[in-house]
Amino acid sequence: MNLLKEIEQRIRNRIQNEPEKNDSLISREEALQLYSIDEESLIQLAEPIRKFYFHNFVFVHILNNIRNGNCGEDCGYCIQRKTSVSNEIPTYNYKSEEEILKEAELAKKQGAYRYCLVASGRGTNQKLAIRYAEIIKKIIHDINIKVCLSAGIIQDPEVSKILKNAGLDRYNHNLNTSENYYERITTTHTYKDRVQTLEFLSREKIGLCSGVIAGMGESIEDLIDVAFELNRFRTESIPINFFIPVPGHSVQNFRTLSSKECLKILALFRFINPKAEIRMAAGRELYIKDKQPLALKVSNSLFVSGYLNVKGSDLNSTISMIYQNGFQLDPSSENQIQSLLNELEKQNLSYEESLELKSIKELRPFLKL
Repeated sequence: MNLLKEIEQRIRNRIQNEPEKNDSLISREEALQLYSIDEESLIQLAEPIRKFYFHNFVFVHILNNIRNGNCGEDCGYCIQRKTSVSNEIPTYNYKSEEEILKEAELAKKQGAYRYCLVASGRGTNQKLAIRYAEIIKKIIHDINIKVCLSAGIIQDPEVSKILKNAGLDRYNHNLNTSENYYERITTTHTYKDRVQTLEFLSREKIGLCSGVIAGMGESIEDLIDVAFELNRFRTESIPINFFIPVPGHSVQNFRTLSSKECLKILALFRFINPKAEIRMAAGRELYIKDKQPLALKVSNSLFVSGYLNVKGSDLNSTISMIYQNGFQLDPSSENQIQSLLNELEKQNLSYEESLELKSIKELRPFLKL
């Protein structure tokens, strides 16, 4: 029995006999072997896992930069870092509560399953956590949309307790790359700082959103290491980002990924984290392009309306791509966009994209000047 047939049998057995189990379906050695196989075979092999756990649903996430720029860290992939030579992004301190709530309401109307609050900076202390907690409570109670907070490193376990008590069910903190490669990307904090953050959150049973950035010069072994580390944490949501060479980045060894490589990476993460929400995240427009419908056969979520500082594809184009290829938003989100779906059906929109940087108007649509 060759490797593909053997894994196919494992998948069938998992689905039929052990559906609650979330152990990896493959070993590290097998992951390396699979990476040498053509991407369409891997997609075909992984698709039944995605279908079993997520049917044909795609979960849409919308990001909100509640604080932008002026970050003291030196993450080489990020335009907001302290050592960036770019002055092309708008910088601002925390948005008002009113702005954040209005944007949350808009996100829900646009069919978002989850509203992701992102704050630049090293991390979160108790004072900030209390501030976030009040906003999180209002979003959950007043707008009734799921919330994810991305606010950096947590060094005080009390912070996790404050957020948990506010009702937060998801915190984003990406590992980004392997422990072996980490110091090539960032020097102002360590891989262990990030792992400790995930540990503090796990103790409070806050769901983890943690992923990777592929294309920064790492090896496939590095990516596989991250995939297994995320499985160790039973990570619920895994964004797979593909490095976007924004102005002012300092990643020295980045390279242009082929769509085939991106599809293989998504498939490997699905094999290793079968029950996780695998997100085709930043860079999908740049690298995967017209192969995105194929990628949705193994991934089951994405961002709309762009990323932290890059526009990405717009709402209409993304929703159109989802529905034209046999997928749909989850039922609760779909109810919010019936009028949009009707309009898209009339227009038959083509897929569009933009990798320009966001303007202040796009980052703060409800700012009162």
